[in-house]
Amino acid sequence: MQSLRDRNAAAVSYQRRTDSKRLTVKIQNQVTAALRPSYEEAAAELPTQEHLNIDETATKQENGKAWLWTFVAGMFTVFAVRPTREATALGVFLGETFHGVVTCDRAKMYWQVKRLQWCWAHLKRDFQAMIDSGNPRSKWLGERLRHATCELFEHWADYRADRISRAALVRRMGPVRRKVEQLLLRGMQSNNRDVRGTCRELYEHRQWLWTFLYHEGVEPTNNAGERSLRHAVIWRKLSFGTQSASGSRFVETMLTMIETCRQQRRNAFAFVTAAVEAHLAHKPIPSLLSGV
Repeated sequence: MQSLRDRNAAAVSYQRRTDSKRLTVKIQNQVTAALRPSYEEAAAELPTQEHLNIDETATKQENGKAWLWTFVAGMFTVFAVRPTREATALGVFLGETFHGVVTCDRAKMYWQVKRLQWCWAHLKRDFQAMIDSGNPRSKWLGERLRHATCELFEHWADYRADRISRAALVRRMGPVRRKVEQLLLRGMQSNNRDVRGTCRELYEHRQWLWTFLYHEGVEPTNNAGERSLRHAVIWRKLSFGTQSASGSRFVETMLTMIETCRQQRRNAFAFVTAAVEAHLAHKPIPSLLSGV
């Protein structure tokens, strides 16, 4: 008799969990439907932007590998979960009409965008790897490249704090630029294959190191992209990704709404509430771009 009661209790508990899960999924789908027009409106604006910070991180969908992308504009952000890290995701969101600057890491998928700013924070880590390689010549080169990077950040900090003008920034960066490029040329002769390859890639695309000097609003790091991913990475670690394509649509839509509201100093909960109420009443959905 005890065993039968235990089985019945287990069956009831399982049914309650199943019903709760179905209700949660239903609510998620309703919220996605309510917010999706605002999401698509924001995504459609990406090709018109003069500057974007773009980053991506690995996630999971249906126990398979996927990638969570972030596209950060000045006053809004768009997230996307896609099954690939390849450049096709860039084509979907930027199309052929984007002519702005993208700040990013050195991943080759970004090279299809003609105007890039490579992140100097990433480069500093590359130079630290040269120092840690154990090769004396590589260490020597890495130390000098890292020192030049620190000079770059000091000049940029002075500019950001309004201690120097933009013209002064460009003038101060002249010697830093010459020093870096001379060191990269020297590194191309290194006996370390990794160092040689890194220096060759950086030198051959050296115009992507200095874009921030000639385009107002472009910074030398991709901090904006990395900051926007921070909460998404915490979510991924807690949830282990999504179990379906519809779950991914919910996540990318909610992350887009939350981060954009943060940028615009809007109340995210109030925005979601207004969007759901408008959707259920068959009224126009609030725009994420109305605060831009």
